[in-house]
Amino acid sequence: MTPVSTRLVRLLNMVPYFQANPRVTRAQAATELGVSVKQLGEDLDQLWLCGLPGYGPGDLIDFEFTGDSIDVTFSAGMDTPLQLTSPEATGLLVALRALADIPGVVDPEAARSAIAKIEAAAGAAGHGNEVAAVDEPAAAESRAAATVRAAVRDKRALSIDYYAASHDTLSTRIIDPIRIVLVGDQSYLEAWSREAEGVRLFRFDRIVEAAELDEPSAPPEPAIHAPPDTSLFDADPSLPSATLVLAPSASWMFEYYPMRVLRELPDGQCEAAITYGSEEWMARQVLAMGSAVRVLAPESLANRVRDAATAALESYEAAARSGS
Repeated sequence: MTPVSTRLVRLLNMVPYFQANPRVTRAQAATELGVSVKQLGEDLDQLWLCGLPGYGPGDLIDFEFTGDSIDVTFSAGMDTPLQLTSPEATGLLVALRALADIPGVVDPEAARSAIAKIEAAAGAAGHGNEVAAVDEPAAAESRAAATVRAAVRDKRALSIDYYAASHDTLSTRIIDPIRIVLVGDQSYLEAWSREAEGVRLFRFDRIVEAAELDEPSAPPEPAIHAPPDTSLFDADPSLPSATLVLAPSASWMFEYYPMRVLRELPDGQCEAAITYGSEEWMARQVLAMGSAVRVLAPESLANRVRDAATAALESYEAAARSGS
């Protein structure tokens, strides 16, 4: 699988290349661009869908084919070098830094190299006053994250040691990687679990060890073509929401319920929001967690939990008195 960044660079260079080489044949262009004739055709098809806002027939990149030769008839502005403004460069740098710090998404060394080049170019364009180049070391990437990222790229099966926070257990699983998914500020490996016979999401920071197997990744075709299922992390705006304080021991709830972190607290706890359909159900979940979960809002839920807890204590006390 060709990395997206590699193909993007090739696509950006293709229009100037064809303008500089009028009447070039497909075979010659493929050779000089370092791709197969089939890949060249796919790239041309992709470029036909690119262009200026409006994206009508007069706005899209267009080519003319005479026999086996190719000519650019409309470049949509891709015939000149890309010039980033300072705000554009800053936005790109922020995005690259964020990606570089998320395990498994990109090669940290490559991301830092790109950051340094953009900072240097933007600094030169702005005479050093707007964006200053910073010599940042590459973030240390774990061996497991690097192995998983390579397996996704090369379409290889994996054996992973995975920590399940919900059960506080470490298990070994054989999986067929599909893709890397970003949800909020966490990266997940979407893969076919041979043990569960279904698609699962594995959080990168919980993949303790990973080993590439000597066999290709072979998830079922429907799993490959289906969009990532991140419904677990999506909150339904039509449902009520509660604000909870969670102790570290209750962090596993994020894997099973539609929750999002609102803020981290100094003592290791965190405030989180959770949606729910029934206040009675929500109260039961909080009561089951004991002191590990506390309700901040809404007040009606907090009152329901307090009243239920008080009634339970009174029942225990009454039972203890009658027993003695």
